[in-house]
Amino acid sequence: MRSFTRLTDTFSKKLDNHIHTLAIHFVFHNFCRIDNTLRASPAVAVAVTDMPWSLEDILAKIEAISPEPKASGFYRKREGG
Repeated sequence: MRSFTRLTDTFSKKLDNHIHTLAIHFVFHNFCRIDNTLRASPAVAVAVTDMPWSLEDILAKIEAISPEPKASGFYRKREGG
């Protein structure tokens, strides 16, 4: 996972972003990726789900549970120059 290396732009500088990156990685690994020895995703192998998920399935689930974005407030112009 490239988010563990500091030399790239994908390094998570905030703990929340790092946790979310790890969560997406683990969901992909367990629900989407087909394991060579199991010949199925790990979630299918233990009967958590009946078929491997796609990235679109993961995004749909994220969008379903995410809160609606709030309207941003108005910014005051700086006084002075």
